[in-house]
Amino acid sequence: MNNLDYGIIGNCRSAALVSKTGSIDWCCLPEFDSSSVFAALLDEKIGGSFEILVDDSYTITQRYKKHTAILITRFVSGENAFEIRDFMPRYRKEGGYNSPPELVRYFKHLSGKPQFMVKYDPKLEYAMGNTDTYVKKNFIVSLTHGEKFDTCFLYTSFNKNAVLEGREISLSKDGYFLMGYNEKLFQPTVRKMYTELERTKVYWLNWSSRTPNYKKYNAQISRSAITLKLLSYDKTGAVLAAATTSLPETIGEVRNWDYRFCWIRDASMAIKVIGDLGHRNVAKRYLQFIVDLIPDKDEKLQIMYGINKEKKLTENTLEHLAGYKGSAPVRVGNAAYKQKQNDIYGILMDVIYEQLSKYSNDIENGEELWGITKGIVWIVSNHWKEADKGIWEFRSEDRHFTFSKVLCWVAIDRAIKVARLFKKTRKLEKWTALEQEIKRDILENAWNPKVNAFTQSYGSTDMDASVLLMESYGFIHAKDPKFVSTVKAIEKELSNDGLLYRYKNEDDFGLPSSSFTICTFWFINSLYKIGEEKKAMKQFDKLLSYSNHLGLFSEDIDFKTKRLLGNFPQAYSHLALIECAVLFSNKESEVQVLESIS
Repeated sequence: MNNLDYGIIGNCRSAALVSKTGSIDWCCLPEFDSSSVFAALLDEKIGGSFEILVDDSYTITQRYKKHTAILITRFVSGENAFEIRDFMPRYRKEGGYNSPPELVRYFKHLSGKPQFMVKYDPKLEYAMGNTDTYVKKNFIVSLTHGEKFDTCFLYTSFNKNAVLEGREISLSKDGYFLMGYNEKLFQPTVRKMYTELERTKVYWLNWSSRTPNYKKYNAQISRSAITLKLLSYDKTGAVLAAATTSLPETIGEVRNWDYRFCWIRDASMAIKVIGDLGHRNVAKRYLQFIVDLIPDKDEKLQIMYGINKEKKLTENTLEHLAGYKGSAPVRVGNAAYKQKQNDIYGILMDVIYEQLSKYSNDIENGEELWGITKGIVWIVSNHWKEADKGIWEFRSEDRHFTFSKVLCWVAIDRAIKVARLFKKTRKLEKWTALEQEIKRDILENAWNPKVNAFTQSYGSTDMDASVLLMESYGFIHAKDPKFVSTVKAIEKELSNDGLLYRYKNEDDFGLPSSSFTICTFWFINSLYKIGEEKKAMKQFDKLLSYSNHLGLFSEDIDFKTKRLLGNFPQAYSHLALIECAVLFSNKESEVQVLESIS
């Protein structure tokens, strides 16, 4: 498999990746950031997987059930055919949602007498110790006694010994596997699993029906919205950057990070987009997550947190795992949580303002949000002149990054708007003076007349794709000659066959060698806004063609081969896809009419 040809299934508690041939190669239970049960993605030999094996006569195809997170893999050999419907149960129940730490593989018999074998090989706790698997009366149990005791349970309608021994199984009627973190109190049945499937389908159809209908790119917008929802964690409101750890930006290099955490920047950008699509509850839960994180008025925000609000995310390497395609190290935790990045305050204030302006009469935590607003202004006013690590998390020296400064301006600009919404005018004069001071500083120091562009940092000649967001956040008008010439300079310096580098100057790990997907979307967005609409749409269609077979994107794209690289699926990439697609589309006023789905 030379690409990230995976589908994601999940239930807003955890997620799993299913390959295009139906192998589950990544799954962490009971939650997104728990240790892995299957990690063949990070080590094909010892990581563990849950494979469905058929002979070479079978043609295998894969798709999502439209407007849902149910993944359908179809196996056909002549008149013999069956489908696997993979999902993690999620549906409404009294007092909330049912989202158990388990996945279901529902086998639907279509015709003939198809045959398959199973390779069920869980490796608990990141495959750190031995995992022993046994057949019991009602289930198959796997357990490890390594540094940590752990178990998982497999229930099935098929012969358990045949499953575990990898013997051939004939399918003449529907069947199932249920793999979960906990032992079930009541024995599953095929009928119960079909009911779980139907309930989960109804949940996703209802959720998707709230996404507006668009004349263009409707399927891509819907799939990206569902993907962002799958990366949201219901329990606390956190939003993950991606579902995986240590998928490298470039094969064989060490730019491998754990993305199963909530970056304030990534999450806030995702929430703004998904909130704009009308999914208000995701945004409400995220704002509550922020309120819960900041109990003290003078507390500085970290750039990222654990999905259960953990503040310490110690980074360790798992030396025993070979890494994706041999790209070690495999990391758990992320040392970047200690970094200072001043842009997060502006990005967060932008989301707070968006939600308050839309729902000012129905905000439950308005007083807390006003307190956070004042606290952010206090922090920004005291620290905006300081250098930081920037949006790309340079691990070396701090610099005065243009993007960070612009977002400090955004923080004060949105705080002023929030103050007006709440009719709190006492601080407006002081805040307005600060906003103007920051803007003057940026215009004087970030503009470099030698290159005729706003550059990566003060005094630099280096281009940086993040500077394109100056326009999106309202700092500068799209038709301003300085912005137009910045877009042109970035295209000249950073574009490679239509794909963008984040930057081309050397960082802590040498020169970047893959395209950062969100940057290409930002560039296309900027091209469109400066008036190059046909060129922008042509490049957008080209970029969409680089997704995997299910329309999913990771963090990076290889310039030469166009293969997907980096953690997957990536919230950043999908939120930016939605922004571009909506920009290019005319929203229809009527509510989306969902087609009947077989």
